[in-house]
Amino acid sequence: MSHEEMRVHLQDILANARLITLLQPVLDLVEGRVMAYEALTRGPSNSPLHAPQALFRVAEQHGLMTALDWACVRMAFKTFAQLNLQGRLFVNLSPGSLLDASFAPDAVLAALGDAGMASNQVVIEITENATALDYGDLRQAVSRLRAAGIEVAIDDLGEGFSSLRLWSELKPAFVKIDKHFIADIHQDPHKIQFVRSIRQLAEGAHSCVIAEGVESPSELAVLKDLGIRYAQGYLIGRPSPVPIRLPSREVQACLQSGTVSVFPMLRARDSLHMSAGKLVASAPSVTPLTASQKVLELMMQHPDLHAVAVVDKGIPVGIIHRPALLDRFISLYGRELHGRKPCRELMDADPLIVDKATRMTELSELVVKKGKAAFTQGFIITSEGRYLGLGSGFDLMREVTEMQIVAARYANPLTGLPGNVPVQEHLERLLVNEQTFVTAYFDLDHFKPYNDVYGFRRGDVIIQLLARILHDSCNAELDFAGHIGGDDFVVLFQSLDWEVRCHGMLTRFDRECLALFNSEHVEAGGYHSEDRRGVMAFHALVSLSIGAVLVDPAHFHQYQEVARAASQAKHMAKRIDGSSLFIDQRRMPFGRQLVTEESFIGRETPARDSHPLPSHAI
Repeated sequence: MSHEEMRVHLQDILANARLITLLQPVLDLVEGRVMAYEALTRGPSNSPLHAPQALFRVAEQHGLMTALDWACVRMAFKTFAQLNLQGRLFVNLSPGSLLDASFAPDAVLAALGDAGMASNQVVIEITENATALDYGDLRQAVSRLRAAGIEVAIDDLGEGFSSLRLWSELKPAFVKIDKHFIADIHQDPHKIQFVRSIRQLAEGAHSCVIAEGVESPSELAVLKDLGIRYAQGYLIGRPSPVPIRLPSREVQACLQSGTVSVFPMLRARDSLHMSAGKLVASAPSVTPLTASQKVLELMMQHPDLHAVAVVDKGIPVGIIHRPALLDRFISLYGRELHGRKPCRELMDADPLIVDKATRMTELSELVVKKGKAAFTQGFIITSEGRYLGLGSGFDLMREVTEMQIVAARYANPLTGLPGNVPVQEHLERLLVNEQTFVTAYFDLDHFKPYNDVYGFRRGDVIIQLLARILHDSCNAELDFAGHIGGDDFVVLFQSLDWEVRCHGMLTRFDRECLALFNSEHVEAGGYHSEDRRGVMAFHALVSLSIGAVLVDPAHFHQYQEVARAASQAKHMAKRIDGSSLFIDQRRMPFGRQLVTEESFIGRETPARDSHPLPSHAI
C-alpha cells in the first residue's frame, strides 16, 4: 500500500473497531494466582497493519497516535469485561496520549462505565517512547488519574536513563523490569544483583515490581528467591484472545518447590582499583558561547545523550541536562526566547565533576550528596582537570553492584569454587527459607605428609582434583559446592540423591587419585615421612572423609549451628580408615530412610584397597 492508502486503511480500522486485543497474564508469585492481564493490541489478522510495530508506526506517521491509543483502550476494556476475568487490567498508553485532553479522567471513567468496569480494575501502563517529556504535566495527569482511583505503572525499567526519572517523578504503583534483565538471569550474577537492587529501591518507593519476559522455570525460580512478587512472560502465559485463568502445572510446581536457587558466582577480580575512569562515556561537548539552539540540535542528533558538558579551553565549566533544556524549548515561545542565547545562560554551573581516578565508593557518596540530578542525569569526568567524558547513574549503579558481588562472592583462587562468604550466604538463604538440606564437609586425610613427600604443587593438583569432582557430581541447580580453605570443602545438598552422589565422589576420588602417587607407594599403601612431631612414620595414601549432617530447619536456626555439627561429623569420618562417609542422622532424614549403622551395606572400594569401605551413621 502507498503512504496515503495506509492512512485510509488505519482510519477504517479505527472507525470500524477492527482492532484485536490479546491478553497476557501477570502472575502473583506468592499467592500463585493470576493478579492481572496486560492488554496487547494487534491489527486485523489479514491486514498489513496486523503487527503492532507497523500499526503504531503508521499511526505516528499520520498523527493518529491518540486516536489509536483510545481505540486500543476501549477495545481492551470491552474484551476484558466480556471475558469476565478476575484481577486488574494493564493498558498501555504513551505519554503524549496521557497528556491529551481527550484522556481526562472523566473520559476514562466513562469508558470504564460503558464496559461495566470499576476504576480500581485498571492500571495505566506508561510506555516511555518520547524524546521530550514534560514531567510537570505528566505528574499532574497521573495525580488526576490517581484521584479517580486509577493507578499507573512504568514499563521497561532499565531500558534507558529516563525510566529512572519517570519512576522518581510519577511514583507509580507498579514498575516493570525490562525483559533484558530477566533473560537467563539464573546464569548472570550482574542481572541478579541489578534486580535485587531494583526490588530494594521499590520497597523504599512503595512500588510493586513486575518482571517481564520470564521464559523458563529457572528464571522464575530465581525471581521467586529474590523476592520479586509479580512476573509475566511466555512461561506463565502467551498473549491470547482467551488467556489462561490458572497457572500451568509446571509453573505451580516451580512456585510450590521448597528448593532454593543456586545463584551463579561472578569470577573474583580485584575491585580495589575500580575508579570513575571505568564509567567514562565519550560524549561531545560545547563551548559557553554555543547557541542553545545548536545544543538542542546536538541532542536531537544523539538520542542517547542525556547531557552535554560545557567546556572552556578544555576545562568543564557546566553541564546542560537534556530534560532541563527540553523543558525550556517546549514552552510557549521557548525557541524564540532561548534559541540564540549562549548556552552558558541555561547550563548548570555547579555540576558534579570528578577525576577519573576517583574510586567508585567515593563517587557513590558524592552522587548521593549531590542529589537526584547527578544520578538520573549524569556527571562530568575529567583527567587532571581536563574534560574526558560523561558518566551516568545507571553505569555507576551497575559497577557498584558488581563490586558488591565481588566482595560477597569471591572465589577461591586455586579451585575457582566459592569461598567462605558465599557459602555462608547460601546456607543462610536455605535456613531463612526453612528448607531441609544436607551439609557435607569434605576433608583430605594424610594430606600434610603427601605435601612433604611430593611437594606443594602436587598437593595443589589433588585439591584441584577434588574441586573438579565436587563440581561435576553436584546438581548445578540444587547443590552448592564451596572451597572454604586449604583442603576443606563444603557442599550444601538439596538433591534427594545426595548420599549416592557422595559415594560416587568417594569412588571417583580413590580411582583418579592413584595417578598422583608413585607406583611403589601405591603397592606399599603409603610412604614414610615426618609426622607433626618430627618423627619419621608411615603414612597411608591420601583419602577423602565426608561428614554429612541432615539439616532440619526445626533444629537448626543459625549458620554457626550447622557449621559446628558439620565439623563434628567430619571429625567422626576422619576416625575411619580410608575414604568414608559419616552421616549424622540424629535429626530429620532428608532424601533417605532412617537407618541404623548395622543396616548399611559396604561398598566396593578402588583397586588400591582390598577391603570394603562402609559409610557410617549415628
